[in-house]
Amino acid sequence: MRYLVTAEEMRKYDGNMIQRIGIPGMVLMERAAYETFLVLWEKGLVVKGENAFVLAGHGNNGGDGLALARMLIDAGMEVDLKLVGDEAKASEQWKEQRKILQAYPVKFVPGDTSKIYHFVIDALFGVGLSRRIEGEYAKAIEMVNAMKGFKVAMDVPSGIHSDDGSELGISFKADLTVTYGFVKRGLCLYPGCSSAGEVRLAPIGIGEQSFFGEAPTCFTMDESMEELLPKRKADGNKGTFGKALVIAGSKNMAGAAILCARACYRLGAGMVKVLSQEENRVILQESLPEALLGMLDDKEELWKSIAWSDVICIGPGLGRSVEAKDALETLLSMRELYEKPFVIDADGLNMIAAEAGLVEKLKGQAKSGRTIVLTPHPMELRRLYDALYAKEKELPVEEFKKNLEKAAKRITEELGVIVVAKDARTFVVAKGEASYLNLSGNSGMGTAGSGDVLAGIITSFLAQGKANPFLETCKAVRVHGLLGDEAAGKLGEHGVMAGDLIL
Repeated sequence: MRYLVTAEEMRKYDGNMIQRIGIPGMVLMERAAYETFLVLWEKGLVVKGENAFVLAGHGNNGGDGLALARMLIDAGMEVDLKLVGDEAKASEQWKEQRKILQAYPVKFVPGDTSKIYHFVIDALFGVGLSRRIEGEYAKAIEMVNAMKGFKVAMDVPSGIHSDDGSELGISFKADLTVTYGFVKRGLCLYPGCSSAGEVRLAPIGIGEQSFFGEAPTCFTMDESMEELLPKRKADGNKGTFGKALVIAGSKNMAGAAILCARACYRLGAGMVKVLSQEENRVILQESLPEALLGMLDDKEELWKSIAWSDVICIGPGLGRSVEAKDALETLLSMRELYEKPFVIDADGLNMIAAEAGLVEKLKGQAKSGRTIVLTPHPMELRRLYDALYAKEKELPVEEFKKNLEKAAKRITEELGVIVVAKDARTFVVAKGEASYLNLSGNSGMGTAGSGDVLAGIITSFLAQGKANPFLETCKAVRVHGLLGDEAAGKLGEHGVMAGDLIL
């Protein structure tokens, strides 16, 4: 697990280190500059006789840049420095760094320059910027973006919102970002991660001791697939590895059911049963002979299958037929199901969002303490959000996408469900838990059926490990992305199809 922080959290932890623990701010600034220097050295960029350009503001990020300029000069490099902004508003630590730098042969660049540099350093704003960049600041960023040479951002590329990754008019386009203490959320979210390039976390002495009981509200995972897969007992059998019921596939649309059920099996579920429409019988039997099979229009079969299962998934490619709605209503009405984890995907979510009665039944099930996982993409999340909070002002879809975590959190707080808010960067949120932000995956996964595979993987993980459903869901989301990365490595991102994730 690795923490991801907001600007406010980072300021709090930085302040705790200085004020409550007693490490001077100048020490932390020197560490930031030195750790950046070490990364540059490791990459072979620090070369005696070569030149570097540093763009600095007058805040503490600018102070980091001034300290780095001094270290580069000590290593035998020529350094040109451009200061932007009002020196009268400079931070105290910046002033101290500026005073020290007077003893070093740095060349100050007052205006534009077309000189070619070995590398370029951005120390203009750093963490916490929230206003649109304009005037001399925008002009300076435009100038350094046009420069040749390797580009390095200190902490956060100037112009990127460190919380949500949005671009504030213009941003520094880095090849490398060296960030300090903890990785900032905006470096992981689009378009911020595109501006950041490679992100390296530099240890500067700010760790968990700075939390004082207030840990970050977001985390990610870096574990490999092997580390994340559910543990298996050597003497286990198909019964002990979990029985998953998949209710999926509309008339002559069996693909989603096949993808979801196959993902369940591939990720370790011991037994999988599919309930679908009669028209899908033959293709399901031929494509996935390992699965048990039942028909959705047989209510007695539905009840028997529910009783048999350890975990239930409903929705992939299900459509909105009478049988589909009856099955969903049954699952949302039976008190006997409270101990069975329940994954609702795709058309399951759309049916709930379209009917107030189903919304109320979902509330009742969720408030009972049952583990319910909702897996909406942005439009499905928007429909569900509108169904729950219909009287509130509507947001354009693009604006809503910027607030996926916030919308998902509100739903989890009210219903007690786990929400997997799917997008290029997927959030998993649950009541009382820090949000999980998934960083695995690639654009090749933006293809029909990828979500059906994810629903199957989540169902499989829940079938095999129920001790911590939220954590199992987070692991499943990361594994889904890792499978996508593996497929893209073989086929290229353009060539990935959903079935390639679970070959």
